[in-house]
Amino acid sequence: MTIIIDSTTYDVPVIAVDETCEFLDKYAERTQDGTLRRELIGTYHNQRIQFGSPQDMTDYNLLWNKLTEATEFHTVTVPDTDGADFTFTAYFSNVTRGIRKWNGVTTEWRGMTVNFTAQSPKATP
Repeated sequence: MTIIIDSTTYDVPVIAVDETCEFLDKYAERTQDGTLRRELIGTYHNQRIQFGSPQDMTDYNLLWNKLTEATEFHTVTVPDTDGADFTFTAYFSNVTRGIRKWNGVTTEWRGMTVNFTAQSPKATP
């Protein structure tokens, strides 16, 4: 699976994709009798993606640089549940990676993870 960020395709192995659907309210409050009243803004589909370590580190390093650049939002294209692509605007957070092997000259990374948080809802009432 490839991932596209800001119109650039990165060929880095994907190990796992976890999608969460967050329901964001304009307000949510309980009345005196305990009934919940709310006004739903929409549902936000956020993702956590875990990448593996490729044979060629070129795309891996380019992806790391993209995920850690100081930019507020990015356009991201990932696979959706029906096999089609899902494109959304998101910000990145919790970008992590770990060293598999280091010999003082070269570093081999074992993978990285990133959270994509959607800027706008995928669905609204």
